[in-house]
Amino acid sequence: MSVARTGEFGLIERVVARLGRGPATLLGPGDDAALVIASDGRVVASTDVLVEGRHFRRDWADAEDIGRRAAAANLADIAAMGATATALLVGLCAPPDLDVAWAEQLADGLAAEAALVGASVVGGDMTASPTLTIAVTALGDLHGLAPVLRSGAVEGDVVALAGRVGYAAAGYTVLSRGFRTPKLLVEAYRRPIVPYTAGPAAGRAGATSMIDISDGLIADLGHIAQASKVGINLHRSAFAVPEQMRDAALALGVDPYQWLLAGGDDHALAATFPPGIPLPDGWHPVGEVVHGTTVTVDSRPWYGPKGWDHFRA
Repeated sequence: MSVARTGEFGLIERVVARLGRGPATLLGPGDDAALVIASDGRVVASTDVLVEGRHFRRDWADAEDIGRRAAAANLADIAAMGATATALLVGLCAPPDLDVAWAEQLADGLAAEAALVGASVVGGDMTASPTLTIAVTALGDLHGLAPVLRSGAVEGDVVALAGRVGYAAAGYTVLSRGFRTPKLLVEAYRRPIVPYTAGPAAGRAGATSMIDISDGLIADLGHIAQASKVGINLHRSAFAVPEQMRDAALALGVDPYQWLLAGGDDHALAATFPPGIPLPDGWHPVGEVVHGTTVTVDSRPWYGPKGWDHFRA
């Protein structure tokens, strides 16, 4: 059954029936707006847009995977501020011939990913469009903590990483070459594993800056370098190449460090911490903040790809 046959309100009814309700939701879908708790009077907000053919392909991932990816892109941004996500708002622009079951499974993926942090989908909008587009806005709560910005890094800080990098980029390359294995890499592209709790933990531990790695480690750390007016030096030895990634790189003729240092979509978190303090669980050092304005690898310029740019890629 297509969404044109179901109609907007029929589709909304079907989707809403599949959504849970998080503890921060006082009023969910059904009114002109939702009502969400903001315990300390501040709301952290982030939004992302995913366009078919640009950010996802239905022949590469199923609807639930795409829903999880769409939610993760926003939930990770909330975590990168040191906050905990509370709610998602979702806009869906769909071709009239889209199968209703696909939209329902998308909702399942959105709800399942949000539930990992105790959040839920509280509302949104739908419209017809020739291009399938998913827009997600996430709301979050700092629970009394100060937000962790990109602009707080200082020389001497330790650069640390939580989560994995390079897996999703490797999976993307594998899929783009027409393969469906290794499964580890392909599944990493389809459904990221995000260290959501590491963000608030870093904030509590005194992180001086933090960012979600969505476009590539070097590119995103470059935003911290620019905002903080510092340089960042990474140690290549801090990034071990997993066996399946090494084998895939050899088979495809790719330098695996291009995936590790410049690949996005894993939604790891990178942060800087004052030297000498214990890093929270799940964080490991990968470099240091230095004098300068750019990101280097082993104190040398990186001449490989630096990451994703929506208007250049």
